Formats: sequence, structure tokens, C-alpha cells
Amino acid sequence: MIHMRFYVGSDHAGFRTKEALKKALGKKGIKTIDVGTFSDESADYPDFALKVAKKVARDKGSLGLLVCGTGIGMSMAANKVKGIRAANPFDAYTARVAREHNDANVLCLGGRTYGAAAAKRILAAFLKARPSADKRHRRRVVKIMEIEGKC
Repeated sequence: MIHMRFYVGSDHAGFRTKEALKKALGKKGIKTIDVGTFSDESADYPDFALKVAKKVARDKGSLGLLVCGTGIGMSMAANKVKGIRAANPFDAYTARVAREHNDANVLCLGGRTYGAAAAKRILAAFLKARPSADKRHRRRVVKIMEIEGKC
């Protein structure tokens, strides 16, 4: 069992994928806190990106999952919150590298860009990976945070 909190959110286009991924997280013993949306009725992705990003930024050690049509809008919105490094990987490899090299703390996926099986593989790779202790990767993450502090 993994002891971790995972904040999840989606818009209408990502609702079904979010629900499938919540079940996958639950099977791994990971507690999910769902901030919505709770149906496939039209909803605005920035609202849910903000909710998840704020919670992850405040709750050290937690992670976030956001799902919209492509994951692009969610990642753009979530990355506006200080302390968030949201990634929109397109496969398991880029999900793993996002965690290892970039210390990503929010995973953004597309409910319309691939099926639930692919989304589960990407989520599994993200979960399995840990931020690298390699000094060059850490140095780069610190530079990202310095940019964030200046803007």
C-alpha cells in the first residue's frame, strides 16, 4: 500500500477517464480526493485545475491528477500556481521522465486523446517514478522555481 494523497479533478471531457483512474489509484491503496467535476455536463477546466493545483501546492508530498480533453489546458492552468510542475506526457516514458527529471507533481491527461488502458499505463509510470537525486536534474528544477519566483 502506498501512503499518499492524490488530488484529482476533471472537466466534462475528462470525467470518464478520471473515474477510471480513481479506481486504479484505489486498487493501489492510494487515497484520492476528488474536487470535481462529478458528471459529463459541460464544465470549465481552469476551475478544476486551480482547485487541484492549490491543494497540491499546500499539501507537501501529495500529487495531482487532472483530466480534460487533451490535458493541455489543464497543464497550462495548473502551472500558473506557485509550486506546481504539471506535466502533460504522451506515454509512459514521458510520464516517468517528468517525475524523475522535472519533479512533476501534477499529471495532466487527455480523456479524448487515448483510451483508459493507455491512461492507466501513463499513471502507473508516473506513480512508480521518483524525483532524481542527480544534481543536474535538481539544478534545473531549482531554475524553474527561480523563474516562477521572478514572474
